[in-house]
Amino acid sequence: MSSTEDIGEEAHVVIVGGGPGGSTLATLIAMRGHRVILLEKEKFPRWQIGESLLPSTVHGICRLTGVADELAKAGFTKKHGGTMRWGANPEPWTFSFSASPRITSGTSHAYQVERSRFDQILLDHARHMGVDVREQHAVIDVIDSDGRVSGVTCTDAEGTRRTIRARYVVDASGNKSRIHQRVGADREYSEFFRSLALFGYFEGGKRLPEPNSGNILCAAFDSGWFWYIPLSPTLTSVGAVVRRELADKIQGDPEEALTSLITECPMISEYLQGATRVTEGQYGQLRVRKDYSYANTRFWRPGMALVGDAACFIDPIFSSGVHLATYGALLAARSINSVLAQTVDEDTAFREFERRYRREYSAFHDFLVSFYNLHVNEASYFWSAKKVTDSTSSELESFVSLVGGVSSGEAALATEQALAQRYRSQSSEFAAAVDELAGSEEPSILPLMRASVVRNAMQQGASEQIRAHLGSGIGPETPLFDDGLIASPDGLSWSPPA
Repeated sequence: MSSTEDIGEEAHVVIVGGGPGGSTLATLIAMRGHRVILLEKEKFPRWQIGESLLPSTVHGICRLTGVADELAKAGFTKKHGGTMRWGANPEPWTFSFSASPRITSGTSHAYQVERSRFDQILLDHARHMGVDVREQHAVIDVIDSDGRVSGVTCTDAEGTRRTIRARYVVDASGNKSRIHQRVGADREYSEFFRSLALFGYFEGGKRLPEPNSGNILCAAFDSGWFWYIPLSPTLTSVGAVVRRELADKIQGDPEEALTSLITECPMISEYLQGATRVTEGQYGQLRVRKDYSYANTRFWRPGMALVGDAACFIDPIFSSGVHLATYGALLAARSINSVLAQTVDEDTAFREFERRYRREYSAFHDFLVSFYNLHVNEASYFWSAKKVTDSTSSELESFVSLVGGVSSGEAALATEQALAQRYRSQSSEFAAAVDELAGSEEPSILPLMRASVVRNAMQQGASEQIRAHLGSGIGPETPLFDDGLIASPDGLSWSPPA
């Protein structure tokens, strides 16, 4: 093993971690012509959890980076919404992404993904866009020069120690990050979401009836709740999330523990009847994860920023992990691109990054606090989403916009293409689609499609269509904060509001 230290390398940006946050960030910075080095400690493909995506990631950020078409060709399971056995309603209820006017009919879906394949696609795309991707490179520490981070030290696959100087270092290395504390603060864990999860994979599980066969299924039971994610026609990711005070339920033999928890939940037990657990390959291990919800007290310092699970994570009930990671990457890329171009000063650019990032995290956190009240029905959850997001839309639309990742109003999360498509859609077509749902014999859909909801949806849709028709396609953007910035026309940096 060599101990030679190479101190001759320099880059504009070093990114630690090759998951969705890291690869997205690297691509968005490389698109502005900057030299980006991405260091990933593992060799891809590799297993990872977080398999259920949101439309904002698929049709917003992945469209912005240019990888959306490749994802569409990958054959991932389409997810049109979610099905919940949750709350006071004894019957499962379903929501569809198409209920939000911010998500057009052609983009009213996301994907259930095998993360080993999804992450590989994003990392290879970053390479294609000019990012210097180096796998099997483990970062040892950051370089701190007079209160500013100015690079990293790392070891490569042969054990050679290297030093890379950079204007910015971004930690996107996940919840097990070794360097997130170098931002100058530590994680604050939510006392409300102190949970543990035990999860594995099954072949041959049952599917929801069409058109919801690709939906994530979440089922509450006395000890917690289950996720049930159809990754392919036969492969299903299954996990039990239990409260911290019931941790003894997942102690001991994990096989017996998971079997016991499945027995406690009649709906999951029914769906897994006749299924077999995968015991080989990347899906053969039963795994445990704890402490689902936290946020660093700071997301940046001079020369360094945190994105993805290195910065924050929230309870996975609505699959917000990859959304928060890629959205945080977009915000960080805008800030870095702006500072490197000398169009916005560092404090202003990164204040916008942190405020927007925390706003999105807080929206999910505050809504989920109310969502864990299992003594109310879905109408109460919809109302809570409207309140948390301070939305002028209907309760149902507010809920779907939040869980679809588009409640912030960020134009980049819907994309110009989606907004233009919404304008081209005639209101009669939208009304017909709603009427079709309202006429469905599916009991869970009927209470969601009342006339007042339809009217509100049409009113909100009309205002969005007008905005989409203006200018280059998305119309003028307004700042999220009184003294805030807006995105540049290409979405890759910040600009002062007009």
